[in-house]
Amino acid sequence: MNELKRLLSFVRRAVDDYGMINDGDVIAVGVSGGKDSLALLKTLAEMRRFYPKKYEVKAITIDMGFEGSNFSTIEDYCNALNVEYRVVKTDIAKIIFDVRREPNPCSLCAKMRRGSLHLAAQEMGCNKVALGHHFDDVVETFMMNLFFEGRLGCFSPVTYLSNRKITLIRPMIYAMEKDVVYFARRQELPIVTSLCPEDHNTERENMKNLLADIEKTNKGLKHRIFKAICKGQLDGFSEKGRYPDAGPIDEN
Repeated sequence: MNELKRLLSFVRRAVDDYGMINDGDVIAVGVSGGKDSLALLKTLAEMRRFYPKKYEVKAITIDMGFEGSNFSTIEDYCNALNVEYRVVKTDIAKIIFDVRREPNPCSLCAKMRRGSLHLAAQEMGCNKVALGHHFDDVVETFMMNLFFEGRLGCFSPVTYLSNRKITLIRPMIYAMEKDVVYFARRQELPIVTSLCPEDHNTERENMKNLLADIEKTNKGLKHRIFKAICKGQLDGFSEKGRYPDAGPIDEN
């Protein structure tokens, strides 16, 4: 179970550093079916046992409407974790690919999924939504904003949505993707393969590959970028932020 302790160490440090969880919080985890969201779900569910601030965890999947979608394995997993689970059925896939025939569908898709997720979280009595973005996502998002928009920016560790009265939190920002991959494999998470035709054919995937290539001859590049984001206090990141080098935590 060392992989669980390691991921818990990353999540707890981020939660503590950015005050992500308070007593009485009801947290909805946005579960896509991929490794990141399932790893976050497992970690937050496990952390309920010993975290000093008491909170509830629920899980929400936005069903895009692709033919053949099946989330029964996630439902079984949530039952095993004692987590309330809801699948929200939508026509997002039909709207984007059949009606609008979007040439670049990812942006609109993300916006529509977020809207459905936030609404469902409100309906389930949640005051916070946890998203599975990790360390590599932070770096990739920063670089994408720099390359494609010519600006210094990233998503925030904590974001309050005043129109929804919901706070978004990203507890895995200290966990590197390789740790999440290892965790998913060792924990045998019930990953559901994405049916989206654009999967692995996105600007983010291209940036991931570019950074991997540069990292081969510039070891530690992603850590330096992450450190610069924190030192610059960009979009809510703290200059006192810690980096992905945490060891196991004491659960007692």
